[in-house]
Amino acid sequence: MKRILTIQDISCVGKCSLTVALPIISAFGIETSVLPTAVLSTHTAFNGFTFQDLTANLTSITKHWKEQSIDFDAIYSGYLGSFEQLKIVSNIFNDFKTDKNFILVDPVMGDNGKLYSGFNQEFTDSMAQLCSHADIIVPNLTEACFMLHEQYIPHGYDEDFIKRILKSLTSLGAKKAVLTGVTFDGVNLGVYGYDSEKDEYFSYFKEKLPESFHGTGDVFASALCGALTRGKSLKDALTIAVDFTVESIKHTLENQDRNWYGVDFETALPQLIKSINK
Repeated sequence: MKRILTIQDISCVGKCSLTVALPIISAFGIETSVLPTAVLSTHTAFNGFTFQDLTANLTSITKHWKEQSIDFDAIYSGYLGSFEQLKIVSNIFNDFKTDKNFILVDPVMGDNGKLYSGFNQEFTDSMAQLCSHADIIVPNLTEACFMLHEQYIPHGYDEDFIKRILKSLTSLGAKKAVLTGVTFDGVNLGVYGYDSEKDEYFSYFKEKLPESFHGTGDVFASALCGALTRGKSLKDALTIAVDFTVESIKHTLENQDRNWYGVDFETALPQLIKSINK
């Protein structure tokens, strides 16, 4: 059985980060190993959440893995909250990277032209350095523009702009880059990817749904990592991940008793499993 290591925080309530990554990757028939960077009572959209930083534990955990000769078919990092965590995760990449596995970085830092609380340009520059160790990176347009020191354009951009951003992202060091949340017409929303080794672009769009929800980026990245680990091409993996994310949102919209803090990805898992085995 293949094994993925995912490195990110865990919210005890709230559908994001590890509480999303673990079940979705497991649905691919892949063993999911976790390295929690912090434990939160809820995700940060709740008021008064508690937070326990686990940075001090990360190195001792991975040292034990090395002693036990544990390896991984893929390493996937999500939200990282400090410069120290970026440094530690960079060391983890160096320690566990092999010729047979790949590293996926989701540089979670902001959206809609703004960085999340606590982040600044210096942090995005350090995240760009972490991305140089990855094989594939999956920023949204906000994160990409901050890492590249590009002006953020919320709408009205064209394919040439997106392609230039993607090429610039791969110049950071990753072989493949995917931009999420791309739309050219405001009606269809999707992803645009670039494989620098093949000099090939990929795009996949679905009709934009009327509402957005917390944690859908984590749903997408987890499904993408799982599909790639199962041997799917980047193009096919993007299709699987986008379809699953959209279905998760649709299931949520159909649920009159839905929770506000995330999507009902659980009820979309049977469809995901079917797509994997096609």
